Amino acid sequence: MTTEDPKARLAALVLQAVQQAFPEAGTTAVDLDRPKNADHGDFASNVALQLAKRVGKKPREVAEAVVAALEGAPEIAKTEIAGPGFINFTLSRASRFGVVAQALAQGAGFGRGRVGEGRTIMVEFVSANPTGPLHVGHGRQAALGDAISSLLEWQGWKVLREFYYNDAGNQIANLALSVQHRVRELAGIAGEFPKDGYHGEYIRDIARDYAAGNPADAKGEDLEALRRFAVAYLRGEQDADLRAFGVKFDSYYLESSLYTEGKVDETVKMLVAAGRTYESEGALWLRTTDFGDDKDRVMRKSDGTYTYFVPDVAYHLTKYRRGYAAAVNVQGADHHSTVTRVRAGLQALAAGIPPGYPDYVLHQMVTVMKGGEEVKISKRAGSYVTVRDLIEEAGRDAVRYFFIMRKTDSHLVFDVDLAKSQSDENPIYYVQYAHARICSVLRGWGGEVASLAEAPVDSLGTPHEVALAQALAEFPAVLERAAREFSPHLVTFFLHDELAARFHTYYNAERFLVDDEAVKRARLALVAATRQALANGLAALGVSAPEKM
Repeated sequence: MTTEDPKARLAALVLQAVQQAFPEAGTTAVDLDRPKNADHGDFASNVALQLAKRVGKKPREVAEAVVAALEGAPEIAKTEIAGPGFINFTLSRASRFGVVAQALAQGAGFGRGRVGEGRTIMVEFVSANPTGPLHVGHGRQAALGDAISSLLEWQGWKVLREFYYNDAGNQIANLALSVQHRVRELAGIAGEFPKDGYHGEYIRDIARDYAAGNPADAKGEDLEALRRFAVAYLRGEQDADLRAFGVKFDSYYLESSLYTEGKVDETVKMLVAAGRTYESEGALWLRTTDFGDDKDRVMRKSDGTYTYFVPDVAYHLTKYRRGYAAAVNVQGADHHSTVTRVRAGLQALAAGIPPGYPDYVLHQMVTVMKGGEEVKISKRAGSYVTVRDLIEEAGRDAVRYFFIMRKTDSHLVFDVDLAKSQSDENPIYYVQYAHARICSVLRGWGGEVASLAEAPVDSLGTPHEVALAQALAEFPAVLERAAREFSPHLVTFFLHDELAARFHTYYNAERFLVDDEAVKRARLALVAATRQALANGLAALGVSAPEKM
């Protein structure tokens, strides 16, 4: 068999056999699944059951004809018809273990695909109001957005990572008032703290820096200057948090620019011209019910201010006009209502934007546990745990891995004690230890790893070796699916439950540095290929692959 994915190659062979045996059958989908019982072979197909009615034969008769057409295929060692007409396939040794040479030959490129074909996609994530340090919810979003971006790049997409700063609105006004109060406090001026102000210690830090750099405004009378200073200060703080997390952005976008550049007003005028709005009780409404919403929504309130989703519509119109083939927003689950309203607004523009644009990934929040108790506050932020607190406590790799190892719609409990533990119960330790363990085996051997790409695999074939080779063969498809579904957790599951688990079992069951040179080199080639897949999978998630632990 070629270095092509053995599953894809087998599916192509079965399809060819179906077309040979039943040319009148027309288009046929060939699905292959792993049998639950390993004794039943490598793959099973129900293609005969699908075709039976169409060709007017019993399923077993169809299966027999397909098997006969496959006779002599060197990629298949054995076929077996089971039950009402399922076909079980056992691959040849070369087919099963061809992935070893493939992984070693492709190296750091093993698992990469070409689905994106160089098209551009924007992934917008974090998008925190610059009103304080990043909390752990932002951290989960940063890890998800960065991992999704990386996985898309692995599939050939040109990715633009963008941070949309919500630097307009009431929260920013409250930030300025909070800093103003602390500046006046430094000047000995008493006053009542703003009702919706921010109480974290960082507000005092901003006030001290402002007062030191602006002696002419020691009493904090220039509220606009305070606002600009506070936003810039916190943007710098958030950028530092993200650098500590290993997350970098290609572009930053200020919500305020949508207003100053007239893009919000332009978008609203377009919606009015398209006949999708109406006025009622002094407010301007958008007919979102025309696009599946449960009721129409206010766009512009009676006081002339716009509701929160209108700048989002203007933002995505701007991005669409710039030629992005696709866009993905990673946001908290509290933005669920945003999805319908933004898409409705874009569709109402009649600008040729496809339905379902942009895509959204909504994630649940994070609870931090330590010593069996929930951790609720930060020494600096006051009311919540910050990303930097967690990184300093558990380390960047553990935080990134834990933040993406659950489905986005699942509430995440981050157990600090577990994340710091060096045990098999710690998921990231278990995966990284598998990589380090293989590095130790290869150091013990002392040979040139590159030479293993030519190692014959004839001596491989134990159940543990077959299981590990099967996992390696599935690795590229897992990365492709994770990118397509914006689901990094699929990769963490695979690295932990398939690659690492199967390797550790193999390690405990077999010796690698045996006297038989052919067996030794074959086993070393298999584990070296496994190391490559582990390293590539971790790299795609932004997590390191240590050589020693």
